[in-house]
Amino acid sequence: MQYALLAGLLGGIACSLIGVFVVTMSLSFIGVAIAHAAFAGALCGALLGFNPQLGSLLFSLAAAAVIGPLADRGEFNPDTPIGIVFSATMGLAFLFMGLLPGPKTQALELLWGSILTVTTSSVILLAGVAVLVLLLVLFFFKEIQAVIFHREIALAVGIPAHLIFYSLLFLTGTAITASLPSIGGLLVYNLILNPAAAAYQLTYNLKRLFFLAGLFGVVSCWVGLALSYIFNLPSGATIVLVSVAIFVLCSLFSPKRKVKQWRRELHGRGNQAILRRIPKESAYWYARVIANNGIEVE
Repeated sequence: MQYALLAGLLGGIACSLIGVFVVTMSLSFIGVAIAHAAFAGALCGALLGFNPQLGSLLFSLAAAAVIGPLADRGEFNPDTPIGIVFSATMGLAFLFMGLLPGPKTQALELLWGSILTVTTSSVILLAGVAVLVLLLVLFFFKEIQAVIFHREIALAVGIPAHLIFYSLLFLTGTAITASLPSIGGLLVYNLILNPAAAAYQLTYNLKRLFFLAGLFGVVSCWVGLALSYIFNLPSGATIVLVSVAIFVLCSLFSPKRKVKQWRRELHGRGNQAILRRIPKESAYWYARVIANNGIEVE
């Protein structure tokens, strides 16, 4: 149980902080493809007799290396090739599962996860990933903020936007790999997406977004773990359902409903009057209003 609580803390932080990049940069489908690639790699490792986490890491990094250039190319919509990568990794996953000899116990553990059986090596890997993500956010916050807002503009002013973008993709694969034994291949991506999406309902401020996402990720893991212990439920599924519940609550009580009302009023009551009602820290909202409505603001 001590290892499970520690894995919930580290996994919640690592996955949720990565989720901020996924949500703000609209990388949801890319993340899903990487998650299923990691699951296929773990099953490949189980089939061939080497460490499933090593296979998961290799497959997820390979998927990121393939998907990154596809998402970077602006002359066509990347959804189709990403969908092909996703379907290929899903097909490989179930192929490897079918080829596993004997009982499919290990495959089912990789599929659903088991945070109560997490090992010391898995906790160490989670700790390493969590520290790496935290350091990236702390030391490159301004650069990350610029890349999230607009990659092409960030690149034009000298920020290595492509390097940061690919680093985020590789970190996504690493975080998924580290969380695979505890959450499971089919559920791990939900822990990346849901806490960050819930936090995004409450703030436009990027620092608060990182903090709230990490908080919701840890709460999801710990509350889900407690509920699974009390009611004898699968831990990975319970953690994900708790994260969904947090997202629903944040959506219901989101202050951004007022922002939507301001947006509807922009065309009827005067732009400057409406903009003065928007909180000053919501610089992202200012930029979105200007871009979407062609407003000139001094």
